[in-house]
Amino acid sequence: MEGQTILITGASRGIGASAAQTFARAGANVAMLARNQHALAALAAEIGDQALPISCDVSRFDEVEAAIAKTVDRFGRLDVLIGNAGAIEPISHLSRADPADWGHVIDINLKGVFYGMRAALPTMIAAGAGTVLTISSGAAHGPVEAWSHYCASKAAAAMLTQCVDKENASDGIRAMGLSPGTVATQMQREIKASGINPVSQLDWSDHIPPDWPARALLWMCSPDADEFCGQEISLRDEGIRQRIGLS
Repeated sequence: MEGQTILITGASRGIGASAAQTFARAGANVAMLARNQHALAALAAEIGDQALPISCDVSRFDEVEAAIAKTVDRFGRLDVLIGNAGAIEPISHLSRADPADWGHVIDINLKGVFYGMRAALPTMIAAGAGTVLTISSGAAHGPVEAWSHYCASKAAAAMLTQCVDKENASDGIRAMGLSPGTVATQMQREIKASGINPVSQLDWSDHIPPDWPARALLWMCSPDADEFCGQEISLRDEGIRQRIGLS
């Protein structure tokens, strides 16, 4: 990844922060987007000059567009977009969900993914190459109690990723999804606190560490993953784990 530029949304913690560290160690420049400026600044200080922290609310297209322009201005290129920012709170049964809160999760998990794609693709298409990676979920493919907002948004984001492959593969764009399974992040603490559905009953030791999906994302940028363009990779698949080198 030496000299390449990666833009990661939701980079202040969890999978996003781990991905920023992983790509930086691989030699890439990393633009890190999140709302938590303090956490971003601390992470950027740890990584060094390869890191560009950008305060950004992914539910606002103007902020996402400005962040991508700032990234290209700083590093001169944009090679990989990782749509990682996501929310699940408030967890609630559909019949009692607050419409505004429900819609806010859609704004982040779905519109945020679209905004990143919409802002990044023209630059990538003009360069003749680019990789678009979206963090998906098993919830994209089956209903989970009290997660109607999360399931619906993840299903739609997975379809957006397939649309990028359908429309832009001929432009040199590689688009894939990553379903990591349950990961030891703050989101899992929120799920645990809800006490609703079987996922909240999992033991912390059941969750994989954030560096596993981060390493998977790095592998997905390699030619070894080309056969999965337009598809979704699951880290529950032992064969995939072996190819990535996870154990």
